[in-house]
Amino acid sequence: MYALRDHLGFARNVVVQATCHGADNRAMVDALLDSGGRARGAATVRRGVSDVELNAMHAAGVRGARFNFVKRLVDFTPKEELIEIAGRIGKLGWHVVIYFEAVDLPELWDFFTSLPTAIVVDHMGRPDVSKPVDGPEFELFVKFMRDHANVWSKVSCPERLSQSGPPALNGEQNAYRDVIPFVRRMVDTFPDRVLCGTDWPHPNLKNHMPDDGLLVDFIPHIATTPVLQRKLLIDNPMRLYWPEEAAGR
Repeated sequence: MYALRDHLGFARNVVVQATCHGADNRAMVDALLDSGGRARGAATVRRGVSDVELNAMHAAGVRGARFNFVKRLVDFTPKEELIEIAGRIGKLGWHVVIYFEAVDLPELWDFFTSLPTAIVVDHMGRPDVSKPVDGPEFELFVKFMRDHANVWSKVSCPERLSQSGPPALNGEQNAYRDVIPFVRRMVDTFPDRVLCGTDWPHPNLKNHMPDDGLLVDFIPHIATTPVLQRKLLIDNPMRLYWPEEAAGR
């Protein structure tokens, strides 16, 4: 993991507990402990987690808890349980990472807006990029971001959203070209609340295995100025994951 990070030219990274690993966060925490302070983490937390366990994860570098609402991947977790967890992790200054699909945002809206923490949305809420970027489905997500200043979005994973695919499949110079208008709109509209990532090692991806270097090359297509690139890659993640250092800059 860290060899790839260094090869791609990044100084720090965030390790997110994958859905397929469940709530056993030991491998993720071990990775954080081995990072020399250069990694932060997002865990999967269940109601039964103890304060001792939460504090140990915090000391290791965990700064968020991930709630998955993608119906094909997880069973339903009662929302009152998730609210209880959010309240506990909020006391540590953690945020909630939410993973859902665009069609489900209307029914989840009230729950999301009741969360007492900062919120990070995985992959822009998985929009259907075959639909218009200014259509009602994506417009609702833009409204969600605009109306709630505590909501951030990862603009990662074009390989999961694209229908055109990478260059080897689409015959174009630019990878994942159909995703670019959606991501660029987020970066241009909310430059201080967007985050980037490669999603390595790409769990549950079945159609192709992306080139992580190609995903880094995707960045200038979505953040088109040096100022936007710095916000996306440095300033924003530092404010969210290393706030004590960001404040001292």
